[in-house]
Amino acid sequence: MFALKNRWIAALLLGLLACAPAAGIKAGSEPKPSKPVAAGPTATELAAAIPAAFPHKRAVTAESPRGMVVTDAKLATDVGARVLGVGGNAADAAVATAFALAVVFPTAGNLGGGGFAVARMGGPERASTSADLWALDFRETASELATPTMYGENAGGFAAPSRLGHRAAGVPGSVAGLVALHQKLGSMKWSELVAPSVRLAEEGFVVDEDFAKSISFVAERLAKFPASAKLFLPDGAPPKVGSTFKNPDLAAVLKRIQEFGHKGFYEGATADLLVKEMARGNAPMTAGDLRRYEAKWRAPMSFSYRGHRVVSMPPPSSGGLTLAMMAAILEPYPLPTLPWRSPREIHLMAEASRRAFFARNARLGDPDFVKNPIEELRSKAWADAQRATISETKSTPSESLGMREKASGGAGPHTTHFSVVDGKGGVVALTTTVNWWFGNAVTVEGAGFVLNNEMDDFAVIPGTANTFGLVQGEPNAIAPGKRMLSSMAPTLVFEPDGQLKLVLGGAGGPTIISAVMQVMTSVVDHNVDIAFAQAAPRFHHQGLPDLLTIEKDGLSAESRAALLSLGHQFKERDHIADAPSIAWNGRAWVGAAEPRRNGALALAPRP
Repeated sequence: MFALKNRWIAALLLGLLACAPAAGIKAGSEPKPSKPVAAGPTATELAAAIPAAFPHKRAVTAESPRGMVVTDAKLATDVGARVLGVGGNAADAAVATAFALAVVFPTAGNLGGGGFAVARMGGPERASTSADLWALDFRETASELATPTMYGENAGGFAAPSRLGHRAAGVPGSVAGLVALHQKLGSMKWSELVAPSVRLAEEGFVVDEDFAKSISFVAERLAKFPASAKLFLPDGAPPKVGSTFKNPDLAAVLKRIQEFGHKGFYEGATADLLVKEMARGNAPMTAGDLRRYEAKWRAPMSFSYRGHRVVSMPPPSSGGLTLAMMAAILEPYPLPTLPWRSPREIHLMAEASRRAFFARNARLGDPDFVKNPIEELRSKAWADAQRATISETKSTPSESLGMREKASGGAGPHTTHFSVVDGKGGVVALTTTVNWWFGNAVTVEGAGFVLNNEMDDFAVIPGTANTFGLVQGEPNAIAPGKRMLSSMAPTLVFEPDGQLKLVLGGAGGPTIISAVMQVMTSVVDHNVDIAFAQAAPRFHHQGLPDLLTIEKDGLSAESRAALLSLGHQFKERDHIADAPSIAWNGRAWVGAAEPRRNGALALAPRP
């Protein structure tokens, strides 16, 4: 029984405590030892891949054979680790963690958004059987009142109605998703899993520098909406570091969810508040939209990469299929024999990504509305045709491949991902979002949560770039009840013998796909320790804009010169994606907290 004693909650509110040993697990339930693998990069090779000027040298890790939780927020990690520590499984921990993120990490954790999850339940002897693999779609939907031309020609700028304000919101899916995850895969009482978040919202938590900065970053947008200003900008400024942040309205919503589950959000008092808020902004969302919303279980996207089985999300997430396309293009190249993060490897991965994103943007949409050419895009023939257009001596102009539209924009650290492994063979990779930091900036009056601005992930005007610079086509056009295409990519990687090797995903719009691919290939192709694979400089190419986005100080002078000589043009960013990951090292689970996210933390199960 999950006893929520006062000392338990006090530990949450006081912040991070040292990890305590968890109760033992049944003999034989630990993962089997992995086969010996080749040595990873030498110290010299690591230094070449991670330049001295780059701020992230390695991720902070935690290690345990009993399980692991890694998130972007310390208090949320602690909630999940304690659920594992009292005997909950990975699904239980994921549900509790997600609700905690909605309270302590409202930048991306949410009740007013949506997401995706990939899960495997069962012992290691069933590690790679399809019957134990699950993919959950709780992506937002367009209202029944939505139309393909609802935004007219006003699709540009940060203040566009598909990006800021009430009309940018899709019908939220997060609560339905967590209910569905618990009903199918959970083992503990629902009320026990929601309780920690109720307490965090009701009693409050100490504001740290990261929380205050996240609000300051979007203060101008939040100030435009009274309920948001009242909650996040008391006295006209973000809460002071060291103060206690309470959200009694959110606590009341969570109590209704705790008591009534799905109906506690999509019907009754909470639904009424949401519909009234949308009406205040003259935005389309009805009580019927909320009543009809349902999370959907879909067949996972599964593909092979160098003998490893990779399991990710299918459409309406593009993440899994785009990863599969990139993997199929890259597999014939001798990446394992190349120096890790060498200019040649970066060039080949960028060219594969350029082509995969072109197909993603032009041809994918909600599978309940369009027929996605999945088998064609996964085929050897398609990959061979793409590879035939790649030169190893020069970059390919995107225009020559058919990408002629103008595009600008780029991804910030939006969204949040977390990974969970229990001691019984269960695992959940879950990505959730309100799209931008604090979504559309509208807080539902009387409910204490912000709404998403996911409508901008549709092709608002087909052929015109969205805020992430993605130029998408008719398959992703707006339609009533339709789910917008996503780049989220919660992913599991299994070794050839079926042992789970990696649990990962990411935050950061389309750069999620690049981050997942780069962490995966670092581990699979080069046997890089997860601490270095997670920290290593990242890069991203999505076809349009025709730029290789790199992290500041992430390339040596020699690598930069080599890539320039191949014709690549650079765009520098301070930060590309977040990718909280868990890896099996042959002895234990290693949780790697994202070094680009100051509040990130990995923890083993704890009482």
